[in-house]
Amino acid sequence: MTEVKSPPQVGRWTRFVTARPRLSLLAALVVTLLAVLAGGGVADRLSSGGWEDPGAESTYATEALERQFPDSQPNLLLLVDAGRASVDDPVVAAQAEDLAARLAAEEGVTGVGSYWQSRSPALRAEDGRQALIAARITGDETTAGETLERIAPHFRGSQGPVEVRIGGIVAVRHEMQTTIQEDLVRAEMIALPVTLVLLVMVFGSAVAALLPLGIGIVAILGTNAVLRGLTEFTDVSVFALNLTTALGLGLAIDYALFIVRRFREELATGADPLTSVATTLRTAGRTVLFSALTVAVSLAAMLLFPQYFLRSFAYAGIAVVLLAAAAALILLPAALLLLGHRVNSLDLRRLFRRGGQRARVPGAEEGRGWGRAAGLVMRRAPFFALATTAVLVLLGLPFLGVKFGTADDRQLPSGAESHVVQQDIRDGFPGSPGGGLEILAEGRATEAQYADYKERVAALPEVLRVDGPLVQGDAAYFTVQPRGEAVDEPAQRLVGDIRALDAPFDTAVTGTAAVLVDTKDAIGEQLPWAALFIAVVTLILVFLLTGSVLIPLQAVLLNALSLTAMFGAVVWVFQDGHLSGLLDFTSTGSIETTLPVLMFCVAFGLSMDYGVFLLSRIKEEYDHTGDHQRAVRHGLQRTGGLITAAAVILAVVMVAIGTSRVTNTKMLGLGIALAVLMDAMVVRSLLVPAVMRLTGRATWWAPAPLRRLHARFGLSEGESAPGATPAEQGREKEREGDKVTTGG
Repeated sequence: MTEVKSPPQVGRWTRFVTARPRLSLLAALVVTLLAVLAGGGVADRLSSGGWEDPGAESTYATEALERQFPDSQPNLLLLVDAGRASVDDPVVAAQAEDLAARLAAEEGVTGVGSYWQSRSPALRAEDGRQALIAARITGDETTAGETLERIAPHFRGSQGPVEVRIGGIVAVRHEMQTTIQEDLVRAEMIALPVTLVLLVMVFGSAVAALLPLGIGIVAILGTNAVLRGLTEFTDVSVFALNLTTALGLGLAIDYALFIVRRFREELATGADPLTSVATTLRTAGRTVLFSALTVAVSLAAMLLFPQYFLRSFAYAGIAVVLLAAAAALILLPAALLLLGHRVNSLDLRRLFRRGGQRARVPGAEEGRGWGRAAGLVMRRAPFFALATTAVLVLLGLPFLGVKFGTADDRQLPSGAESHVVQQDIRDGFPGSPGGGLEILAEGRATEAQYADYKERVAALPEVLRVDGPLVQGDAAYFTVQPRGEAVDEPAQRLVGDIRALDAPFDTAVTGTAAVLVDTKDAIGEQLPWAALFIAVVTLILVFLLTGSVLIPLQAVLLNALSLTAMFGAVVWVFQDGHLSGLLDFTSTGSIETTLPVLMFCVAFGLSMDYGVFLLSRIKEEYDHTGDHQRAVRHGLQRTGGLITAAAVILAVVMVAIGTSRVTNTKMLGLGIALAVLMDAMVVRSLLVPAVMRLTGRATWWAPAPLRRLHARFGLSEGESAPGATPAEQGREKEREGDKVTTGG
């Protein structure tokens, strides 16, 4: 194979990725096929939990109870419906006892108990027509799911005089995992063709449109292989698959759009394909690298949280970002070199043009509308800055009323069997069966001490009933039924009240409300550190890109402001239940505690992605001309359409994810879609140029030590010409003027 000879101006990286382009693409194909094999069946190895803090008191208590009192932790419920008869009818009772005996005989099932055995009022509906059989399926989540699939057909449906439906935690998690897998396939079937059509509309050329899609598929398949490998060492949430698809397509398309667009611009100037690739990598390639780093930093912040639900998104997100960037910077240049001018082939838009009209080639004239819009915004900068900020703040106000809760069966569609069972229990059974609190008592104690402690717990104002203790050796446990909902504010206060009680033995409280309290505490403890990490690293990266002190501060603040609409909509729509009928979900009156953290990290990273694209082009023009306003106008002219197109395509992918029947996934997809569109169409188009016009040339100021630091370590999209750039000359004149004014 003949090696391509590179002209002197081609850098080492360009020579590396274009030396043997066919071999590079063949190797990529082989690696992708291996990734398909390695990542096969990844969804079956993922888990649907992960919201708990593994170091929390509630987690310790749950694990201890599972070891010492396995029958105390039922995760399977059979809801036995007697129809118009009473559950106490002898025929119904005989059938229910037979069901319980058959269930106890199943392999992997233990701790079977029922209303007909214990006569506990908590296991009987208030109308007397339904009652519960409870059991525990042993093993980890995967094993429990397999056991459920095996035994469910033998118990579900008509069983003599009764109807049986299956619920409980294991059923909810299994049904959620299955639903997410099905929804993800449907989302991909929606997103891929729609994305291809949009790319054809952006590029015109079908050949150019296929390149970003190919990069996205490589990133997704590679990330699936990474996640499959991680499941050998740690738990990974099944929800991470949705982020893999969304970011894999979205970011790969963003990066490929930017690179292909710049390559076509260079070809349009008359440069040969190799020189065009070299210039593209030296300019747009650097921007893609910076963008990938900023997104990865935002996602890496989730590693600071103890919940594997959040950590899973960091694993998936970092992997897909790095793979998308690597594919865009290694595979895409090789493909562009081989294609050359054929990258503009198969212009499908000619079908809609009039006979003699020629296709436009990307060049200096493109984006003039964005340039005029930037000029208008800068002429009315105070108005646009204040009005845009006011609207964004107003849209975010509903978030002030946010209430945090836990994910439960109501994440599933209203017709899902496990959701129906749990809703019947909530509506028809006394107290909160399955949603109460459990107290683990460790240490030797007398019957009198247990009785005294039980009386003091029962005397607490939010307690409906206390059962127990069940004693085994030096340990015992009590069950506590709250008066209200399992996770409402009184139940959360009750957790604190129980934990504050003195006892002659060690106690640990678990249960749904206790898990929520501990989760909120864990997130509250780590959230400031995660926000600080994102802010500091983002400030450093944007400084290295721009050499300015003010621009990094603007970037962080404006990015955070761009997320207000998303957070306001999350509360207004999903917590308060507006549009629940249209979007087909069940409102629980709260937001799952980890979701806002996840949405912030993802949306902030994507906002920085677009911010880097815009700032790099503004910086390039400012370095060339030293004209601040012209640089802002030029940057928006060259990237406004590109950023908007990328945002629309990513929003389409996120909306496809948002068609999921699982509420958390719906919230994630639709919320981030809104954040991306608001950032691209409002913040980047209106607020950024307005603020940069108000700050003027001071935008580019930095103290002398930081200027020297940037000169040594900083990177920018443009090439540095020998000697001082016009921007540097302008800053030097300003410094000389300051010296004259001050007598220096």
